[in-house]
Amino acid sequence: MSCACGHHHATRTDDGGTPARLSVPMVALHGSLTCADMGQMMTALSLLPDHVDLSRAEPGCLRFEITQAEDPMVWTLSEVFADADAFAAHQARTADSVWGQDSRDMARDFHRHDLHPLIRAEIPADIAPLAALLGPDRADRMAGLRRDGLIELSLVAHAQGVPVGHVALRHLAGRALALTPLTVHPSLRDRGLEQALLHMALQAAHDRPVVAQGDGVLLCGAGFRAAGDLHVFGDLPADALAAIDAF
Repeated sequence: MSCACGHHHATRTDDGGTPARLSVPMVALHGSLTCADMGQMMTALSLLPDHVDLSRAEPGCLRFEITQAEDPMVWTLSEVFADADAFAAHQARTADSVWGQDSRDMARDFHRHDLHPLIRAEIPADIAPLAALLGPDRADRMAGLRRDGLIELSLVAHAQGVPVGHVALRHLAGRALALTPLTVHPSLRDRGLEQALLHMALQAAHDRPVVAQGDGVLLCGAGFRAAGDLHVFGDLPADALAAIDAF
């Protein structure tokens, strides 16, 4: 939805889930920007679109939403950055920008806090933003699995509704399940989110065997055993394993 300022605002989604603590937390910022007069409001209307686009293009920016309130002099902000360094880089870029210089006199009331992702089951509102996280090939593959009814469970790690990680379990022959490749936002990799997603997927599988391809160190650390080019979690007979083709 677009407001009077012309900005696009994300569709409301499910902000719940199981916490996944990162070794280095993300940084979230919430608050408001208030214009003192019409001149400042016109400056905001003129310069904010470029500021939003430039902020969203920063590699460590995970969420950047600015919404004009019912009071046209007030904007509310919701921002998420990969870590404190990414937030500091954003502040430095903003300070040197036209927006940073021309908005110095606008009143700001911001609150900063650490943030960790939450993991929950995928919902329909996730599909479009997930496609951006997965990339075209994986997004097309997931779309095909959904269409064919082969998904047992799709898990999304999100930061205030924005997908930052994903894994799914799909049906194989018999009781076996296959783990789709783990996907984590590049700025959050190797901080514990991969392990949290994998742990929750295996919990959801219960006693059903799970077959996976990918990072052998990560998979073996979670209890998988190597079986040729594959890794297996649980009891899967050799003849059933031999019958598995490509995922």
